[in-house]
Amino acid sequence: MNKTVEYYFDFGSPAAYLASTQLPALAAQTGAAVLWRPMLLGGVFVATGNASPASVPAKGKYIFRDFARFAKRYGVPLKTNPFFPINTITLMRIAVGLQLRQDARFADYCSAMYRAIWVDAQNMNDPATVAAVLQAGGFDAPALLALAAEPEVKNQLKALTEEAVARGVFGAPTFFVGEQMFWGQDRLDFVREALTA
Repeated sequence: MNKTVEYYFDFGSPAAYLASTQLPALAAQTGAAVLWRPMLLGGVFVATGNASPASVPAKGKYIFRDFARFAKRYGVPLKTNPFFPINTITLMRIAVGLQLRQDARFADYCSAMYRAIWVDAQNMNDPATVAAVLQAGGFDAPALLALAAEPEVKNQLKALTEEAVARGVFGAPTFFVGEQMFWGQDRLDFVREALTA
């Protein structure tokens, strides 16, 4: 039995946020480890010719209603962010940098970013807002912003994004259990089945 699920994510995806709220329970129920894989969703879209569902007005209107249904089912908060889409490159680079340094606060950082965008509806396109959110979360904002600018970190995010595309990823969240790929937070039941098969 494969007991690892890889979770490719970008903070700018409401579906990835919803999935993140369910992963702790899924891991506990299946005994699986969750391997968080940061990627740049914009880069994935460019490489695969895909686009955000929100770029199609009728689909965008529908999908946010659907996300609200899932948030209610999961018992988690979700707000439509008026500043969407969010340019997440700096936020994702920080996530990668924390992973590279095996920083124990990686999970806290991810939670803080998801909350800022999809619960508090903050304008994370604004560097001053990003710095304020980091400081409020107990992080050293200047240090993390400097981390995001390091060449090693930039290269690692690029490599992870290219790896995702090479594996067939076209959107977020995407999960892998072994070689089986599942796209979308609404596929978590299939992820669970794969982990327990």
